[in-house]
Amino acid sequence: MLETVLFISLIILSISIFACLYRVIKGPSMPDRVIALDSIGIHIIGFVGILSIMFNTHAYMEVILLIGILAFIGTISFSKFLERGVVIEHKRNN
Repeated sequence: MLETVLFISLIILSISIFACLYRVIKGPSMPDRVIALDSIGIHIIGFVGILSIMFNTHAYMEVILLIGILAFIGTISFSKFLERGVVIEHKRNN
C-alpha cells in the first residue's frame, strides 16, 4: 500500500514540475518565473525525499540539502537581479 501511494505521489510531483516548467517558459512576468523556478526546486526536494523513502536509504539526504541550498541561493540571486539589475555589486573606491 505504501509503495503505491509513494508511486502516485511521484507521478503527481512530476506533473507539478512540468506545470511549473511551463510557467517558467511562458510566465507573464519575470517574478512569476522566479517563483515557478523556486517551486521546481521545492518539488525536486520532495521527489528525492520520496525516492529516499522508496529505496529505504539515507544516502539522498545530502542531495536534498544541496538542492535546497542551491534553490535558495538561486532565488536570492534572481530577486536581487530583478530589484537592481545586477547580482554582484562591485564597489569602487576612488
